[in-house]
Amino acid sequence: MSTIQDVARLAGVSATTAKRALRDPDKLTPDTLARVQAAIAQLHYEPDVRAGSLRGGHSRTVGLVVASIVEPFFAQFARAAARQLKAADYTLIISENEYSARLELPELRRLYGQRVAAIMLRPGYGPDSREYLERLSGRGLFILEYDYVPDRSGFPSVMLDNAQAMREAVAYLHGLGHTRIAALGTYDPVVHPEGRSRTFPQAMRERGLDVPPEYQRVTLLTEERAYALTHELLALPTPPSALIALTGTQAIGAFQAIQERGLRLPGDLSLLTFDNYPWTALVEPPITVIEQPVEQMAELAVSAVLRALEEGRPAHEPAQHTVLPGRLIVRGSCAPPRQHQPVSGR
Repeated sequence: MSTIQDVARLAGVSATTAKRALRDPDKLTPDTLARVQAAIAQLHYEPDVRAGSLRGGHSRTVGLVVASIVEPFFAQFARAAARQLKAADYTLIISENEYSARLELPELRRLYGQRVAAIMLRPGYGPDSREYLERLSGRGLFILEYDYVPDRSGFPSVMLDNAQAMREAVAYLHGLGHTRIAALGTYDPVVHPEGRSRTFPQAMRERGLDVPPEYQRVTLLTEERAYALTHELLALPTPPSALIALTGTQAIGAFQAIQERGLRLPGDLSLLTFDNYPWTALVEPPITVIEQPVEQMAELAVSAVLRALEEGRPAHEPAQHTVLPGRLIVRGSCAPPRQHQPVSGR
């Protein structure tokens, strides 16, 4: 890891001048400041904002990066993780990447600047942070991914068995007689590269079903986009008779759109969602869900972090990937499809 002395030597200035470039850049001449900044960039130097507090000891802080601070899944995960870490005398710092690796990169830099002992990361979509994560790992920082794992990632992980859960969702709806099924999001290697959307067309084909091109829309995992997409799908000449929301947040948008169109669940349309959020059991009819074992995921993630921090992880040890099953909870929002009657509403 580069030090401020390394930066000073490369820039041809004193360590005091190099530090001033970080703290009081206006006090340096443009030429000197440019030389120091070039050296910082070349050496990938990052100031240790907690160096004073860490002298003679080790960090007792763990970073947690969530995709969305307002989504109940991540709130529940964070609460369970914080409780377990607190019992082990660690503090949790929470950051958000909004499902974007581009937005994730500065958050990772901030966490590293706080000298966290480890990072539990819900990776954002895209390649922007991959090189930096590898650099952090090379510096000895323990990184664990959860909920989503990018292709070819070498970090340990804890997540739902998304492929099996999606197959179970499709099998359940098909068993009710549905053939026109749409998922609220189509797989895309950049915008939407996760296992549920990737498995959906495969699960349909395994049952002799196709996903019509007009049902295939690349979208973000937000309430607003799910709301708009549900309206678009239900306005088609041949709309789906069943919808699968990929998250509980998406289901909120879908449920609102269905109500606005004057449609009834499950008489006019069936709705199934991932995530057993509290509201899904309170509406009428209650929503059929695929429940994730969120607290178990958090507990296993924290256990892996503590084990790595307290026992050490040999460099040659392969990354451990833990995959947990979901649970289908059947409620009242799904039923056999109406025959020969459109469900597009007004």
